[in-house]
Amino acid sequence: MAARRYPIGIQTFSEMIRGGYVYVDKTDLVWHLTDYAKYIFLARPRRFGKSLLSSTLHSFFAGERELFEGLKIMNLEQEWRQYPVIHLDLSGAKHLPVQGVREELYRIIKPYENVFGNDPDETSPGMRFAGVVNRAYEQTKSQVVVIIDEYDAPLLDVLHDDGRLADMREVMQEFYQRLKMLEPKLKFCFITGITKFSQLSIFSTINNLKNVSMLPRFASICGITEEEVKTNLAEDVRQMGITMGCASKDMFKKIKNHYDGYHFSWKSEDIYNPYSLINAFADGMLDEYWFDSGTPTFLIRQMKHFRTDITSLDSLEVPSSAFDKPTEAMTTALPLLYQSGYLTIKDYERESDTYTLGIPNQEVRVGYTEGLLPAYVGLDGSDVQTGFALKFWRSLKKGDLNQAMLNMQSYLAGIPYVEGFKKKLEAVANAEGFYEYTLYLIFSMLNVYVKTQVKCAGGRADVIVWMPDTIYIIELKVNGTAKEALAQISDNGYALPYLQDGRRVMAVGARFDSQERNITEWVSCQLNQ
Repeated sequence: MAARRYPIGIQTFSEMIRGGYVYVDKTDLVWHLTDYAKYIFLARPRRFGKSLLSSTLHSFFAGERELFEGLKIMNLEQEWRQYPVIHLDLSGAKHLPVQGVREELYRIIKPYENVFGNDPDETSPGMRFAGVVNRAYEQTKSQVVVIIDEYDAPLLDVLHDDGRLADMREVMQEFYQRLKMLEPKLKFCFITGITKFSQLSIFSTINNLKNVSMLPRFASICGITEEEVKTNLAEDVRQMGITMGCASKDMFKKIKNHYDGYHFSWKSEDIYNPYSLINAFADGMLDEYWFDSGTPTFLIRQMKHFRTDITSLDSLEVPSSAFDKPTEAMTTALPLLYQSGYLTIKDYERESDTYTLGIPNQEVRVGYTEGLLPAYVGLDGSDVQTGFALKFWRSLKKGDLNQAMLNMQSYLAGIPYVEGFKKKLEAVANAEGFYEYTLYLIFSMLNVYVKTQVKCAGGRADVIVWMPDTIYIIELKVNGTAKEALAQISDNGYALPYLQDGRRVMAVGARFDSQERNITEWVSCQLNQ
């Protein structure tokens, strides 16, 4: 069997198909999208396939039928008409001043002016954009398709900088407002990005722009579903298992825990991060590819701006209006956390129209903590992983719980108390102390089988650790007793979901002393035989 070619760094549909790269067929959803509405907006996190989707739409409307042979769309499309396509990618407008954004808009319009001509009287980005569409319509006698990828790229850096945001918004409004005026000459308009800036004319003046970002029918149009992993990519899972020395079933569980967990509507299949999954298959290893591909600086800046309580991120119950607000109207970092992919939908209660949001998977959890440890508590995440975490994990693997807790005690004793952090704590809701933050972050990044604040019928378990032969349920009691913490596990039924798992289930109660700033005692017992 020939080696599989993985499309690392390739976001162009035609190159992917002609190069024989691994491609998960989404063309049936692409066809239904084009048939759904004339003006479409789709928001998805970075590195989730928005550019590939835009490129696929480009090839479809350009009439490149040969690229779609053997794909699902061939059973749906009959005409295969060719339309002029104006495809603009604004990713090059990131981190630029206002004049730089104007120049970038001119640069991406220029190739279409070379084809359809220009007019010296067109002196603004919006005028030149409209001029290209008008001339394309007149010269081809056909309606035009407009695709705008990463429409919000110029704006993310200037959030909450009122002066710069106002100037940038003015430039972008002048550009986007032309789309409504061009309606009779457009066949289809597709706009994609990460966030939703409602005050841009893209939303305020195009009153027929259909936002499909949270519609169940298009929930899986970007990303790779669990079913697609089990079918289209089953051989890739098997080969990765061989490389890593584990059976396909176990390899699938590891991949799922690391990269799965995204849901983009109240009714959504499990969706894997495509960028990370493809990179993992190509390298034959699990790693934090998504976070490594771009720093979360803008996100951490917003979290600190809104004084976000990081211990609450694992399970947030919010009304639908709370996490889908326009970006410039945010009063918390929650909408940006969701729209950027750092939180996702975990559950939905129709009666109250309430969503439960949480961290999608281990990759995001580790990325969070590596970024948040320095930002929030002044610790180096790499030191946690290579030092304490490794010792703690090896002790648990040997079944030596006492040594694992001694490892934790020793590590906590060596952490310097940061006096300045008191002000940070006062600014964060529900925070009980510096070391509670530290413990939360440390546990969050330990290993793929560690989860914190796990929701159960009777409440939330502080920490659950999955080992090959044992499941540890750990409860920390600040200034209480270890026995009280142990009793809480039993009284609240934290272990009930795991008693039939087949592994030992160990309950661990630990006392955290706020004066000593350390764990001072612990007790444990086995809950099944």
